[in-house]
Amino acid sequence: MGRVAGKVAIITGGASGLGLASACRLAEEGATVVIADISLEQGQAVVGEIAGARFEHLDVTQEANWIGLIDKVVAEFGRLDILLNCAGIVRLASIEDTSEAMWREINAVGTDGTFFGCKHALRVMKVVGAGSIINMCSTASIQGGPMIFAYAASKSAIRGMTKSVAVLSAQSGYGVRCNSIHPGNMRTPMLEGMKEIVMENDPEAAAAMDNIWVGEPVDVANLVLFLASDESVAVNGAAMVVDNTTTITEGVVPH
Repeated sequence: MGRVAGKVAIITGGASGLGLASACRLAEEGATVVIADISLEQGQAVVGEIAGARFEHLDVTQEANWIGLIDKVVAEFGRLDILLNCAGIVRLASIEDTSEAMWREINAVGTDGTFFGCKHALRVMKVVGAGSIINMCSTASIQGGPMIFAYAASKSAIRGMTKSVAVLSAQSGYGVRCNSIHPGNMRTPMLEGMKEIVMENDPEAAAAMDNIWVGEPVDVANLVLFLASDESVAVNGAAMVVDNTTTITEGVVPH
């Protein structure tokens, strides 16, 4: 207990999946957690189950919303120690079938949302000379994937963004760390939604998905906790993979 005691965290996409698991884990270890999500009903439902948590409605695609949220948190709590950019969406489509609207939707949430979050978290964190920005990426930014073209592109942009923020902070003496986490398949609503779509179009491929390794959200949340804590003070600009060797194995890793 207490690995992030006294720290204040904002978690986008915090109403479900990896964001929710991370919110629970940080709260367990003493952090004040602000769950920020576009889903008002779901966010309000989960926040009552997490000690030390509150909910803020946030559309991450709008910079003005980010400015308002971060300034509000700093005004109320006097600090922002942790930002986890976890909001993201995925659509199954190759480059040949990716429409302009689909491309812009995925990148507005994932790429733009992470950009705005990093920009304004850095703005307030550097004033106090400390802070941890954690960007949720994906092994899609390492391997790529023919049917997640726009999603993989967005996550790859976030990976580069992360390293640029980390280097700027280190060279400028800001004291702010910025790292990315790259999960493989995790047991989340996003993965279940993808499987349902695959089932509709290719039942054989969907059945094959049952035979591959899938991690638990807490596996990622534990890494979020480490990066959020002072235990990782020397970890900056890292791309940390949570995939049980999936990205380095020929073939598939069985469950």
